Amino acid sequence: MDSIILLLLRQMRAPLLLLSTVYAVATIGLTLIPGMDDQGNVWHMDFFHAFYFVSFMGTTIGFGEIPYPFTDAQRMWALIFIYITVATWIYAIGALISLLKQESLKRAITEYQFTRQVQNLSERFFLVCGYGDTGSQLLRSLRSSRMAATVIDIDQDRIDALTLTDSPLFTPAICANAGEPHNLIIGGITHPLCDAVVALTNDNAVNLHIAIAARVLNPSLRVICRADSHEIEANLASFGTDHIVDPYDSFATLLGLAIHSPHQYMLSSWFHSESGAPLSKLLVLPRGRWILCGFGRFGRAVFSEMVRHGLEVTVIEPDTGIQDLPEGSIIGLGTEAVTLQQARAESAVGIIAGANDDSNNLSIMVTARELNPDLFVVLRQTENFNRDIFAASSADLLMASSQVLVNKVRTLLTNPLVDDFLSLARSHDDDWAMELTQRLKTISPDRLPHLWAIRINSDEAHAVSERLRADQKVLLYHLLKDHRDRQHTLPIIPLLHSNSRGAFSMPDLDTPLSTGDQLLFAGNRTSESSMRWILQNTMVLDYVVTGRVEPQTTIGRWFARRFGDSGRHHRDGKPA
Repeated sequence: MDSIILLLLRQMRAPLLLLSTVYAVATIGLTLIPGMDDQGNVWHMDFFHAFYFVSFMGTTIGFGEIPYPFTDAQRMWALIFIYITVATWIYAIGALISLLKQESLKRAITEYQFTRQVQNLSERFFLVCGYGDTGSQLLRSLRSSRMAATVIDIDQDRIDALTLTDSPLFTPAICANAGEPHNLIIGGITHPLCDAVVALTNDNAVNLHIAIAARVLNPSLRVICRADSHEIEANLASFGTDHIVDPYDSFATLLGLAIHSPHQYMLSSWFHSESGAPLSKLLVLPRGRWILCGFGRFGRAVFSEMVRHGLEVTVIEPDTGIQDLPEGSIIGLGTEAVTLQQARAESAVGIIAGANDDSNNLSIMVTARELNPDLFVVLRQTENFNRDIFAASSADLLMASSQVLVNKVRTLLTNPLVDDFLSLARSHDDDWAMELTQRLKTISPDRLPHLWAIRINSDEAHAVSERLRADQKVLLYHLLKDHRDRQHTLPIIPLLHSNSRGAFSMPDLDTPLSTGDQLLFAGNRTSESSMRWILQNTMVLDYVVTGRVEPQTTIGRWFARRFGDSGRHHRDGKPA
């Protein structure tokens, strides 16, 4: 605000001084020129009436001569200054309009408004740097989950698109360079309610700078950073960036899972989807010889993963300057039938269209399918505006960098325990994953079950914390009981138990709980609501643990002492 006022005063100094001078001279002149009252006596106008007359004269309102009719001299003075004040106003208004068009003032006003909006946030939020394909999809997902965010992006068109988005949840946004610490500060990086900063710009150097600034300005803040270079990843890891997300390596890892553990791949796909999303079907990649079109950053990641799992891969790459092309690579785009024939597409089991151009990738798929209709096609999408075309294609598996990033980052922001669980799950074989997917389908046959996490503390689990503080044991299976009838178990699957000793997938139901423990569950929202009752209500927890309902009032406790346990519980453990 200080900069706005300073800019206004600096640019409007000359017009305001001129306007003040003209008004002062006109006012003084009216007080000095003699007039005549209704009795014919000489009369001099006082300063108040003179300024009042000049004010409505200069603005051309025209209330008339006051308080008495003017003499010819007064009228001549008024006539001269009518034109002078009008001209001065035109000059001042023109200067003001010109000032309002200046980018510096617009920028200062926008920055001030954005700063106030961020400062007034009263709920926990995320700072998202970059509102491109990935940032826009991530924000849409966060909004659907009623999670707040602030946005910084260097493109004004993107900020305008965000402003026009139809959403009941307001998102403060500003067009600025997220690599500048000042912009990160006004974006909320030091705000006490900021939970994490997410660097999703297309510039690795900017993402690196954001991560460094976050570590310096707010060391306790979670930092999630996009990187598509191994050198940048190493630099980010060197100063403790919490999560580094590489879309190419992430997809290659998932592709490796689909090759050797299809149920593990399906489990990972489910858990990285939004809550309530349709369950994807089992994807089995054929074994044999594959064709990989494009040996850039994406192609290298996929090639390395496929070779690691024992697959034969023929590479097609148009750039002859690449030094580390695998032996037997073919030079070409892969869009021409002759190039694919050189790669023996007729005898291949699958093809990966991984070029940096969407049109080329679509052309590769169409041409390859003409040569071999049975090819398994992995199709790479680089631009989000082509999503409808790619969704309508006949590809067996789509790879969209923005969607891979969104799935990973959304999981890290909304429920980081999911990522911990999936990391532990990969230490098990595919039969273990198949059994778990079947159990999940019993809870929700068609859609992803609801996932939620809890921490055993006084805020999220008051009743459990109080019982543990009193040295009374609470076991994991107590949380799975129906708070209305402890004989029934809720349709809930405990997925993860994390404590000071480590993290454990699929914990035993007899696991004792301790303060500070974190747990991840799969079920439905009704089951979560029932569990929240157990976690927070002391009487409900006592009932599911002991089968008894202790009186909570003074009179009730007196009756219990007077008449013993009669009436406090049924034989089946349900409350009387």
